[in-house]
Amino acid sequence: MLVLPAMLLFMMLTIWFLAIPQLAADLKPSSIQTLWIIDIYGFLMAGLLVTMGTLGDRIGHRKLLVAGAAVFAVVSLIAANTSDPALMIVWRAVLGIAAATQMPATLGLIFATFTDARKRGIAVGVWSGGISVGTALGPVIGGALLEAFSWRAAFLVAVPVMAIVAIGALLLLPNPRNPTASRPDLFSVGLSLATLLPIVYGVKELARPDALVPALAGIAAGLAFGAGFVVRQLRLPEPLLDVRLFANRMVSGALRVFLLAATALGGVYLLFTQYLQLVEGLSPLQAGLWALPGAALLVVVSAASPVLARRIRPGYLIAAGLAVQVVGYLMLTQVDASGGLPLLVSGFMVLYPAVAPSMALTTNLIVGSVPPHKAGAASGLATTCSDLGISLGIAIIGSIGAAVYRAQAGVALPTGLPPEAATASRDSIDGAVVAAQQLPDDLGDALLTPAREAFTRGLNLAAVTAAAIAAGAAIIALARLRHVPATGQPAQAEA
Repeated sequence: MLVLPAMLLFMMLTIWFLAIPQLAADLKPSSIQTLWIIDIYGFLMAGLLVTMGTLGDRIGHRKLLVAGAAVFAVVSLIAANTSDPALMIVWRAVLGIAAATQMPATLGLIFATFTDARKRGIAVGVWSGGISVGTALGPVIGGALLEAFSWRAAFLVAVPVMAIVAIGALLLLPNPRNPTASRPDLFSVGLSLATLLPIVYGVKELARPDALVPALAGIAAGLAFGAGFVVRQLRLPEPLLDVRLFANRMVSGALRVFLLAATALGGVYLLFTQYLQLVEGLSPLQAGLWALPGAALLVVVSAASPVLARRIRPGYLIAAGLAVQVVGYLMLTQVDASGGLPLLVSGFMVLYPAVAPSMALTTNLIVGSVPPHKAGAASGLATTCSDLGISLGIAIIGSIGAAVYRAQAGVALPTGLPPEAATASRDSIDGAVVAAQQLPDDLGDALLTPAREAFTRGLNLAAVTAAAIAAGAAIIALARLRHVPATGQPAQAEA
């Protein structure tokens, strides 16, 4: 019962990457709206995880899990019948809030239900395995659903699962709570969102050459709110986010590594799935099957990483995985618009499993390096970094790909295009594909060829960016985590 929501939430992430081309063809959002539809979910989820964990301690994690599952089911049903891109952004935002209630609730209920340390460890392992399985099965299940139905199935698949979670939780799970737990500081919550969203807005707008001033203003406003957030946390006796944890060398190092690894992966994964469908012309199911080998290897490497960490220092394992990721990203820089599928899939099979050591080992390093009474705050930081990193990757690396596309596609369009088709084709490859379907074959092919080449050049530059980010994370892992002993060895003081 506690594995189901975690598995579904991560499975839906990969389903959504596959669903975007169909949704874009149907709703016709702008390229900026498409990025917001994808990652507003992750940003709100990341921004509210710690808050919802604190709220669950106070009112009961079961109550929060049931409420979140019910809202997720209802809003998924509404979103599946939405035809307006702006409204879709709103519903995805609400789903992000509902998801934020469930992740900390599942872990809180595991710790409350399994009081024996050994059984609790097994339960957490099963929970983590469910996430890996959801990640692996997402491309295949999502591809089959999208091919049989439409992008609306990406929402509807959540309705029966969340209904089972809500009803089953009421019947089967306890509702432990701590009435003396601190109340969430709502002003801090507002400051955290006021930090994230303007920065994300600014990053996305930087991709538009005519929006430099509002983009820089958004980033500056976000940084100012972020400074206010940090000052408030330092002054509160029970802060929403214990920023003092960053003074711990291991915590700050592991968090930075985790954030950077997730950022590099998030944007490239999105462009990978778009290339399969929009450049290669594969169906959603075919695209999911091409992603499956990398996802299966991710499950294997995730299971092997803790075993290897008993003999090899975690910092070295994490750095090695990031170095392999760099190789995979560099392979993607050589992908062409014509005949690039084998190299694309090979590069993905190299880079995707290589993120597993960062995912599997950093959370344990973070939680294990703080006093027991701060373990909850540390685990919340780790989960937040994961979701925030993926969303930042979509925003930053996705915007780079979009900017390159607009710069190259705008000067390579064939003559004779209707004005509407030309405008849509300059904005995104989704628009070019939809426009080509409504044109004569010769003119449609003349439109798609430069559009696909422009998108591929965006993918190449995005991969260069991801490689640089992963290389930076590897350096941080070696510098900050190399002194951590293997888990099978006794801890030693740092030199």
